[in-house]
Amino acid sequence: LSEVLLKPAPLLILAHGLAIGFRANVFNIGAEGQFIIGAICASALPVWYPDGNIPMMLPMMVIAGAIGGMLYSMIAAALRTRFGASEILVTLMLSLIAAQILNYLLLGPWKDPRGFNFPQTVLFPDNALLPILFDGTRTNISLIFSLLASVFAYLMMQHHFRGYQLRTAGLAPRAALYAGFSAPRMVWLGLGLGGLAAGIAGAREVAGPLGQLQRSVTSGYGYAA
Repeated sequence: LSEVLLKPAPLLILAHGLAIGFRANVFNIGAEGQFIIGAICASALPVWYPDGNIPMMLPMMVIAGAIGGMLYSMIAAALRTRFGASEILVTLMLSLIAAQILNYLLLGPWKDPRGFNFPQTVLFPDNALLPILFDGTRTNISLIFSLLASVFAYLMMQHHFRGYQLRTAGLAPRAALYAGFSAPRMVWLGLGLGGLAAGIAGAREVAGPLGQLQRSVTSGYGYAA
């Protein structure tokens, strides 16, 4: 049961971030790549400071992961709004690039010198790991934050003006244009929120059950979500 509870945390965060974009007809298919970039950005601090002598390391890791995932998704937003490129194809191809960046780091500069040549980083210090929710299990507090993300996504889409803009842009693009809603802004917002959620999920994975950055972080969460 505890292992089952371990899986919804990244899936919920990812799925809600993607669903917000989908409601605006912005199809982010590259959450897997944004997830990987978020995991890489979150891992930078414990890799560079393996002794854990940085205060507030865990919150900084989550913030770094969120920013990394969001910025990576905005590459597709820029190409869509500037050149009309399909965000479906661009985000999908960016996922392949993210996987190669991960391979480069794990086989090169970030490889653990004491890891018996396995493609993985050093183990993270205790202050870079999420607290366990139930003793004797791997379920951590990210489950609670995932449930809060569900509430946030619902309130935003159903009770906030920005959510109304996103829904209108998806259901009736001409009506949204007539009302003065910026179509490019909806693309940036939809992709940005999806990347933000994916980056947080990636940070959660390396700071949670893995405790380090390794190839298995590409577990297909982005595609499943």
